[in-house]
Amino acid sequence: MLSWYTIEPIDVLLFREEKPFSPGEGSWAKGKFPPMPITVFQALRSALPHYGYNQKDKKRNLTFIGPFLLDIQNTLWLPTPKDLLCVRKKDNPTEAEDNHKDSTDTWDKIKRLQPKDTQPGWDYICFDRDELQPMVPPQLEENEFICGSPQPWIKAEALIKYLEGNNFENKKDNKDNDYFCDHPWSLQILPHIHMKSGSRQVRDEEGYFTEIAVRMDPGWRLVAGISTKIDQTVVRLGGEGHRAIVSPIKPLKPWQDLEQFSEQKSSNFAYLLTPGIAEKQKAKYGVYPSNWKENLRGCVSDRPLLWGGRTQIKRRLLNSQERGNWQSALSPQRAFVAPGTVYSFGENLPKDKLLLPDSNNDDLETFRQLNYGKLLWGNIKSG
Repeated sequence: MLSWYTIEPIDVLLFREEKPFSPGEGSWAKGKFPPMPITVFQALRSALPHYGYNQKDKKRNLTFIGPFLLDIQNTLWLPTPKDLLCVRKKDNPTEAEDNHKDSTDTWDKIKRLQPKDTQPGWDYICFDRDELQPMVPPQLEENEFICGSPQPWIKAEALIKYLEGNNFENKKDNKDNDYFCDHPWSLQILPHIHMKSGSRQVRDEEGYFTEIAVRMDPGWRLVAGISTKIDQTVVRLGGEGHRAIVSPIKPLKPWQDLEQFSEQKSSNFAYLLTPGIAEKQKAKYGVYPSNWKENLRGCVSDRPLLWGGRTQIKRRLLNSQERGNWQSALSPQRAFVAPGTVYSFGENLPKDKLLLPDSNNDDLETFRQLNYGKLLWGNIKSG
């Protein structure tokens, strides 16, 4: 059983894999936020007793889910499904659509992208027949137009409504129930300059780089679940020694309601809750696994999350079988499928419950324990 914790940054947070080696385009060290699951898991794990470095000490006895977002009212926010479109109605039917200021805050309806073969108006669209058919906008009513995509975070209660196949209509009647919100953080640019020792010149290598730090809005926190008890404490999270306060909270009711969608039942689409790995070929990643293609009717995703992380290794000494001290090293980089990705299926569903390769190596076992690639299953009501 999972225990839930908020992770509240004390100051800004930095997440990056490695400092750039030279000025130019690479001197902008961008980080990912929210951080990858393993980053937050390791921060929570650091509050527990150390296992040790020996092989016999390596245990995978904890499960984890997250991180997600929690606002000041303790409302749970999750990645918005990427197949949603905001639809508005023209105030003046004769006015051109270009004269409307596209604003996702003023939508009248939320529609879903549909598989091409269900929309007759898209019969003549061209696409690679060896790939999936595209997902296309549905037929709109007269004087309606698409004004963009919803904001990137959706309330857990609204996600439940989405997974049940219901539509979002008439936001004007739901002023007290905003379903979506923008990123609750701001970016802060931090330049770094390294001087040559004993001179007033910048070093040739790693002399200058710029990091992008994240500052969460007041009242907003990360939230995650882990299968162990942790007292309130302070942990290191991200780079440069930045800290966050970890506090236990009561079980999240919306999460308990969402867990019912972990089973496929009579589903016809899937929503990716956490970063996944879709291996099309060995060490070649895509948006969906190759063995899903015959069952898929369409897919809506975003750019992959490129991430490798860092690990601790002991390198073998030159001309010796002995190993030296523990050193920091880069892990192999993978292309993770972005949370919020949506898969539309036909009559048959894949057997996989997680969007992960079918393999038994140690890395993938870690991903399973940390609930990478977690899918929630829904059903779009016909008619």
